[in-house]
Amino acid sequence: MGFEGRTTRAAVMYGVNEPLAVEEIEIAEPGPGEVMVKLAASSVCHSDLHALDGGWPPQVPIVLGHEGAGTIEAVGPGVTRHAAGDPVSLSWTPGCERCRFCLTGRPNLCERMMETTGSNVMVDGTTRMRKGAQEIYTYMGTGSFSEYTVVPETGAVPIPAGSPMDVAAVVGCAVTTGFGAATKTARIRAGDTAVVIGLGGVGLSVILGCVAQSAGMVIAVDVHEDKLVTAKHFGATHVVKARETDPVAAVAELTGGRGADFAFEAIGLKATIEQAIGMLGPRGTAVLVGMPPSGVAFEADPTMVALTELRIVGSNYGSANPPVDFPRILGLAQSGRLDLASLITRRIALDDINEAFEHMKRGEGIRTVISHG
Repeated sequence: MGFEGRTTRAAVMYGVNEPLAVEEIEIAEPGPGEVMVKLAASSVCHSDLHALDGGWPPQVPIVLGHEGAGTIEAVGPGVTRHAAGDPVSLSWTPGCERCRFCLTGRPNLCERMMETTGSNVMVDGTTRMRKGAQEIYTYMGTGSFSEYTVVPETGAVPIPAGSPMDVAAVVGCAVTTGFGAATKTARIRAGDTAVVIGLGGVGLSVILGCVAQSAGMVIAVDVHEDKLVTAKHFGATHVVKARETDPVAAVAELTGGRGADFAFEAIGLKATIEQAIGMLGPRGTAVLVGMPPSGVAFEADPTMVALTELRIVGSNYGSANPPVDFPRILGLAQSGRLDLASLITRRIALDDINEAFEHMKRGEGIRTVISHG
């Protein structure tokens, strides 16, 4: 491993609420157990916005981005599972393959995650990007807003040949998080009533998961009319425009007072988390999928939780095992059973990254994908 003159154009964050600087920086060759990926596409996620607006303030300077797909450019010593040219999607949970969670198929809960993804560094605690003498971190250990990035070999997941790279990028976080929340965390059953609050890329992917599991009533909740229309396209049976009506009361009316079996919160706001709990019927489950800024807490009536046997569960990365789930989801898309392409509503060049965040702040569109080259 070493810096040997290779460079990459990347979007670098230097401070909270400052525009990202698209510039040329140095990138090291991959070290032992690492691979370099040439990015073809990278999607813009709300988690990136949490970093940029200070909700999750990272070390700076840092290259943002964690939803990416491309091809293996080079492999480090000891890497045998990848070869140059292999198509891959990036995973921000590069399991250690040694801890109890990794060994039981739950690398999303890897015991070393806070040392790597949570610290925006590689397994050895250092980074692979720099500008002059300045070390540059990679967001969630990924740094996909760049032409090239270096990740642990377990952070590059082989995907089926012919997978569209823009779709594979979105599968790297939003789709897996939402689809997995319905199919793996909640394990929706045929005929269940489900509510999905927040219809960004994650929330719409929850709907896709509910439909794939043959849920009965799927109620989509959002404040934006265009997203409610998209939710119907993806299989929602009912929609609630939360700007115009009380969504808790609306769900009670739609379910004949029974409440929902599952309510998925896909935004990460105190108010909507509490609404999700309020929408549940007896033995219902609130699934917390959205990631709030640091310090957010919610309230629930413990007496009602106990009396009606409610469940409040978290869903991290859709309870995913990326090496298994990425190819599975992309296979469903290739067979026409999942319309993932419709999640992508804007395609941009890397130079337009700051504009993408402005669209996100205004709630416009679903997923913006950067085309690298």
